[in-house]
Amino acid sequence: MQASQSRQKAYADRMRWPLEFKARDHMFLRVTRTTGVGRALRSRKLSPKFLGPYQISRRIGLMAYEIALAPQLENLHPVFHVSQLRKYVFDPSHVLEAEDVQIRDDLIVEVPSVALEGSKVEEENQSV
Repeated sequence: MQASQSRQKAYADRMRWPLEFKARDHMFLRVTRTTGVGRALRSRKLSPKFLGPYQISRRIGLMAYEIALAPQLENLHPVFHVSQLRKYVFDPSHVLEAEDVQIRDDLIVEVPSVALEGSKVEEENQSV
């Protein structure tokens, strides 16, 4: 029993790495159902995986960070677990498009419907 537990622990430890960030670092925020951001955005398939970059205001405890969020996300709690953050490495050629995320007080967003125009189905010629 002890041998299997130590083997499983060794495997799990290889997959983990300690994440520590400093104040004023820039991070991407993961969009999931647990962060509160995922519930407020459009459907799961079409929503981005990360939002940001946002700046870390301060460290709270060992695994939590307070983030300076954008004004449209002000109704979300600004403290996130380290697992919800990804480091942003600055690249001068990297151009970020700021997506206009509108969140209501009840964390539900209305998404306008999209119409397809000029779609056409082509049949393949199959020879027997």
